[in-house]
Amino acid sequence: MSVTLDESTIKSWTSDAGAVVSIHDLRVFYGNFLAVTGVTFDVPKHQITALIGPSGCGKSTVLRCINRMNDLIPGARVEGQILYHGQDICTSQVDPVEVRRRIGMVFQKPNPFPKSIYENIAWGVKINGITGNMDELVERSLRQAALWDEVKDKLQESGLALSGGQQQRLCIARTLAINPDVILMDEPASALDPISTLKIEDLMRELERQYTIVVVTHNMQQAARVSDQTIFFSLDEHRHGVLIEAGRTRDMFTNPRDQRTEDYITGRFG
Repeated sequence: MSVTLDESTIKSWTSDAGAVVSIHDLRVFYGNFLAVTGVTFDVPKHQITALIGPSGCGKSTVLRCINRMNDLIPGARVEGQILYHGQDICTSQVDPVEVRRRIGMVFQKPNPFPKSIYENIAWGVKINGITGNMDELVERSLRQAALWDEVKDKLQESGLALSGGQQQRLCIARTLAINPDVILMDEPASALDPISTLKIEDLMRELERQYTIVVVTHNMQQAARVSDQTIFFSLDEHRHGVLIEAGRTRDMFTNPRDQRTEDYITGRFG
């Protein structure tokens, strides 16, 4: 039997703790391989948290744990606690589909459905059983994603006909349509040109007024520009992903506490 995420607990825990997600001693295995170990940090409400670090250090692995996407990977196993508004979402009693409705995901490469722009937004709404005026919901989602003015006259055209940057904003609009609480972004601008990248960054800053955002990025300038908190991961001597340092982005980039953090941010390794 699945456990419903309790709304009253959500409201009280958020106001008391100030964090939406709290991760404690997270360990992730792929088969017998320990990919990430001993990860502990909080995700503050209505802020952007950036996960940075060299390739293979577990950033995306940790990100996928937050909405249980690793459940879909054969052989993956997660240990430790991930508290979402005070409730452990890693237990078998919690429905991962409900977790993913509340904690949306935007992937590295734009992945619009081979449907019209309108249906890209409406499809997720329908399968999640959300009711209401669909036209208004589609327009609101596209406005939130700063895309409405560019597509309002071609809603019945294929989402695949849009530019790369527009496709990514369409995917963000699709995520927003089901009214999530948290948005996870896995290198959302890495496949885009500089102008489209800046539009995505501006959009993220706008969205954090209403949503809590966690973003994985390899772009140090991007992390410095958009995030409020930065989490730096690296690899230990056994090639396990570990958390090296966490703190406010301004402090991390101007006065890191760990030499490994400074070396990575300044480009000495990674």
